[in-house]
Parts: sequence; C-alpha cells; structure tokens
Amino acid sequence: MLKAWVVVLCVGLPPAALAQDGGSGTSLSVELNTVTEANGGCQLTFVAESGYESGVDQAVFETVLFDVQGAVNRLTLFDFGSIPTGRPRVRQFVIPDLACAQLGQILINDVPTCKAPGLDDATCAAGLTVTSRIDVDLIG
Repeated sequence: MLKAWVVVLCVGLPPAALAQDGGSGTSLSVELNTVTEANGGCQLTFVAESGYESGVDQAVFETVLFDVQGAVNRLTLFDFGSIPTGRPRVRQFVIPDLACAQLGQILINDVPTCKAPGLDDATCAAGLTVTSRIDVDLIG
C-alpha cells in the first residue's frame, strides 16, 4: 500500500558485526539492501537489527531522498515497526513516482520515534549505524 508518509530506517552496525558482539550492544543498524522498480515507484529494501538488550518496539526515521544530481527529491518517514534484538528484520517501502535510477543517496535525517525500554529518541539516534550494500549511499 502506498502512503504519503513512509517511515524509514533504523540503523546500526551490519548484522555480521552485531553477531560478533552477541547482539547485546548499544546500537541499531540499518542496511540498504536493494532498490527495485515496483508499482510505479522505487521499492527500497532494508535489513535492520537491534543491538540493544531489550530490542526496539517501534522505530521511525525521518529520511531525505536525493536524486543522482544531489538535489533533494523528498523528505519522508519510514516506520520500521519493531526490531527485536539479535534477529534481523527486512522492511520494504515503495516510493511513488520515483525511478530507482534517479535515486542517488538516502539520508537518515532524524529519529523522531524510537520506543524501547530504557531508551529515548536521542539515545537511539546516537546509536544508529547505517550501511549500504548497493551503489546508492545510505548516510546518517
């Protein structure tokens, strides 16, 4: 289902790095895994994993999409929902009216919502780590 607001990325170390510390750290990782054309837009696929002891009940990311020339295409929200500790979660978002070939970079601009026991939004944002497996950069 397409929505005007799409919620983005929870961040952190790549899943392999979290596995090395047993999944009990102080980070949230988000990896941009693929982008594919879908339903008249560009489908973004992310892999997210929580390194927090309690996991994350809800993570919402304010995200900026830049075109290949570096201009802002749009500002949007990606709601990753819950992200358990030590178990990767795949989240997909379709960006309407955007050709994947025109997507140059994604910025996680802010973490307006990060609900987890003992964490606030600022702590969650500080522990955010982002990576990209493809040639579209994910920064934050």
